[in-house]
Amino acid sequence: MLNKRILDIEVQEYINSHLASDVHKIAMGKSPFAGIDARELAGQIAAKKKSLRKLPSISARKAIYYPPLLSIEQCSSETTALYKSGLVIGNSLIDLTGGFGIDSLFFARKVVQVKHCEINHELSEIAAHNAVVLEQNNMIFVAADGLEYLSKGEETFGTVYLDPARRSTAGKVFMLKDCTPSVVENLELLLSRSQRVIIKTAPLLDITAGLKELKNVAEIHIVSVKNECKELLWVLEKNAPLAPKIVSVTLNDAVKEFSFFKGEELVEAIPLETTPSSGFLYEPDTALLKSGAFNLIASRYGLKKLHSQTQLYHADKVKPNFPGRIFKIKGTVST
Repeated sequence: MLNKRILDIEVQEYINSHLASDVHKIAMGKSPFAGIDARELAGQIAAKKKSLRKLPSISARKAIYYPPLLSIEQCSSETTALYKSGLVIGNSLIDLTGGFGIDSLFFARKVVQVKHCEINHELSEIAAHNAVVLEQNNMIFVAADGLEYLSKGEETFGTVYLDPARRSTAGKVFMLKDCTPSVVENLELLLSRSQRVIIKTAPLLDITAGLKELKNVAEIHIVSVKNECKELLWVLEKNAPLAPKIVSVTLNDAVKEFSFFKGEELVEAIPLETTPSSGFLYEPDTALLKSGAFNLIASRYGLKKLHSQTQLYHADKVKPNFPGRIFKIKGTVST
């Protein structure tokens, strides 16, 4: 149950005035407020501080109740949540792994109704409270296991969304079968209850391996923010094409996309330019590199590779729509 004293004006003022303070000292000290533990105060301060950049418009609102810091670290940013909201279809959506509710909030701006399912009752209550504060009134909150809730009912949705968690964070490589809820085992259920299924995974998931585990993949969106690959979005549909569309999107000041159908990346080797002394050097964004379309990138933009085993490219002219960094070559240094 939420401690509503946290929302008192004087407590909120204290939190806002201590965002630069040492939360460890606050947690170990004495709380200045009756009915509020010092660790609760420290937790709210730490979570709000983390939210300032990740969730700027939400953290700017008054009376937001923050979850434990781990939930803030694991939730989508406003930037990526906004992008995901552009992928939903239909009038209704169910979020099977709602968490803090950031994705659900942005989905609710696109569809008539959103159901937010979260097995952690306190987290569900927090998300419901914040939806009221943010005046997002087309959301229904279900404090239960989302997959179990879906399987027991008969309701259908335009979109089903889920963000499966890895059962173990050991090792860099993982597969969908290592995640919960199990998408692979419940794929038929998910597709039977929706027009579209959107699965969010960490970028560590290998695309080729994911395609072997999943069926009905229509699109894969590789999302990066400021050259850091943040997430993979797997879009599944009943009548998906044989070759899924791969979309690399860079969410910087200017949003840029590079897309192709699986198989198009298998183009022939491209010319090399090993010792350019002028022109421009091109470094693809991490989202493009994750796609594996190394030769296709060069072919599309009229670039030459510096070496067959590197992903740096060269051209005599500027290609302003290139998704990545562009450097002007002023000269070369021999060693």
